[in-house]
Amino acid sequence: MMGLIFNIKRAASLLFLFVTVVALFACGEASRDNFKLSGSTMGTTYHVTVVRQAEDKLDQQQLQQAIDQQLQQINQQMSTYIADSELVKLNNAPVGEWVVVSENLFNVLMMSLELGWLSNGAFDITMGPLVELWGFGASVKADRGAIPSANQIQSALKNVGYQHIEFDITTNSIRKQLPVRLDLSAIAKGFGVDKVAELLLYAGYKDFMVEIGGELRLQGSSPRGTPWRIGIEQPDALSVGEVYSSVSVSGVAMATSGEYRNYFERDGRRYSHTLDPLTGYPIDHRLVSVTVIADSAAYADGLATVINVLGAEKGLELAAKQDLAVYMINKTAQGFEAVYSDAFKPYLNK
Repeated sequence: MMGLIFNIKRAASLLFLFVTVVALFACGEASRDNFKLSGSTMGTTYHVTVVRQAEDKLDQQQLQQAIDQQLQQINQQMSTYIADSELVKLNNAPVGEWVVVSENLFNVLMMSLELGWLSNGAFDITMGPLVELWGFGASVKADRGAIPSANQIQSALKNVGYQHIEFDITTNSIRKQLPVRLDLSAIAKGFGVDKVAELLLYAGYKDFMVEIGGELRLQGSSPRGTPWRIGIEQPDALSVGEVYSSVSVSGVAMATSGEYRNYFERDGRRYSHTLDPLTGYPIDHRLVSVTVIADSAAYADGLATVINVLGAEKGLELAAKQDLAVYMINKTAQGFEAVYSDAFKPYLNK
């Protein structure tokens, strides 16, 4: 999510899962043979559940190694916390110089640009200076609660704007028109989920769940032979693990963005980790949780951030216009209220 940077050096407890996987096995119902793999990546954790095939091509140890290698490669390409990562090198490259990048990084940058166009700037991967200014970045401030001045924010905004990045699709090259600093925290975990899912499909598995930091890909059916049932967590820092709603999904990706755990408070006001690229300030509205279902986890990850920045009303308008499956939870005086797009209705459990 925008502003929530994946940090290899931070403890995973600083991050959070917005989506709770609900394994509701009926009493006496047979469960197909399955195994689970897990590990650490991108400052958080990953979990994979795989239903065994008649003839597995890889044993569990080989599969775990392949997953770890895949995620390590992506982190080396896209982290802002690794000094020699491909993204850091791109950020440090001179303005106006074409830089050839890996296929993975190029594809993520192109998708990010598409999301920027789609949202009229609500999604912007050049937010690095503002993320750092507010204390949510790689160079975390000693005093995270320090509020930047209006002059500081305006100065940072001068070097923000996805329009200042040029792409050459013939050579997988990138050129910066301004000294922008790119930050892929709103899409990298989702991309990692997609690449692990591709690995599993290539290995011949048809039924699995991949989760990294709450971003999900659900393929085939669950161990009980039914669609995967996923719970959307109640957006309350005091209600960890409590399910607000649930969906049944298969053959899709799912991502959730929320505001109820990563923030700081100053003088009685809460400052979200999600920043509005157009103003440079943390978002401030009643929307506290956004869940998006899409074909890819990277796209769902980015779209969840887009809707979170826009707010419920504009987010619902975008969802209707683009036929997006979006579920939003608003904070009200009485508690919480859910609103969702028509495209999301088929996934809801009645």
